[in-house]
Amino acid sequence: MNERSHHHDTSQQSDARLLWAVGVNVLLTVAQIVGGVLSGSLALVADALHNLNDAASLGLALLARRIARRPADRKRTFGYRKAELIGALINLTTLIIVGLYLVYEAIWRFFDPQPIAGWIVIILAGIALVVDVITALLTFAMSKGNLNIKAAFVHNLSDAFASVAVIVAGTLILLYEWYWADWVATLIISAYILWHGAVMMRSTIRILMDSVPDDIDLDELVAAMEAVEHVEQVHHIHVWQLDEHHRALEAHVVLDTKNLDQLETIKAALKATLQTRFDIGHSTLEFETHAVHRHDRQVVSPH
Repeated sequence: MNERSHHHDTSQQSDARLLWAVGVNVLLTVAQIVGGVLSGSLALVADALHNLNDAASLGLALLARRIARRPADRKRTFGYRKAELIGALINLTTLIIVGLYLVYEAIWRFFDPQPIAGWIVIILAGIALVVDVITALLTFAMSKGNLNIKAAFVHNLSDAFASVAVIVAGTLILLYEWYWADWVATLIISAYILWHGAVMMRSTIRILMDSVPDDIDLDELVAAMEAVEHVEQVHHIHVWQLDEHHRALEAHVVLDTKNLDQLETIKAALKATLQTRFDIGHSTLEFETHAVHRHDRQVVSPH
């Protein structure tokens, strides 16, 4: 079996795991919503909505993975890699809306408490805990080489902790009739949803806005390029991420030599520096032989 066939088989196996994870989470969501309505537990409904978001996130991740595999064409010369980021942005927006809604519901429940059947809460939250662990196991292998799937994996682990919080609330209701524990658990789950959504939203928007990667200092990058032999100046730089794993750069490079025989050597040295020090694998360099005036020099291009 050649390498391409092996990659295709691996992708099919990954897709199958995602499908199983989606199906399991959908079934759990239905059970939790029914149980939450019957028991009167807002925390159980909150956990159900979180699991529904997991199913939607995994479904969109699966769709985005398939779109992202499409090769570059005349309309999208960089390919379809950012499809996963668009899916993530949709999921995160929905996640934040759900989190805000649950905060509202928890506050409302504080002023208008409702009777809650503790045993139903504990049983269904226990089932949710098992499903969260199974989903995490299904996505664990894929999470090692894919940040998007890794986020889903970490999300499932945190869901397991949310289920634990619901179980604790149900137990407190059974033992001490502390019905306030339900809306407190809801607020804890909501706080996690909002925090998790905000953190991932920031990273997603940074990539979609073609921002400089967090770990790259532009001045350090320019200094490293100008340290290459025969490079006099570097200006009009653009650095951005094509997706979670691929970075790109374009820049004007002013040389102190007009010897064209050295051009390829200089280019190779610059590309090696960019790859090894800054993990930039795609670079487009425009070479010049006349330095710009100091007061006209712009490291970052305005357009």
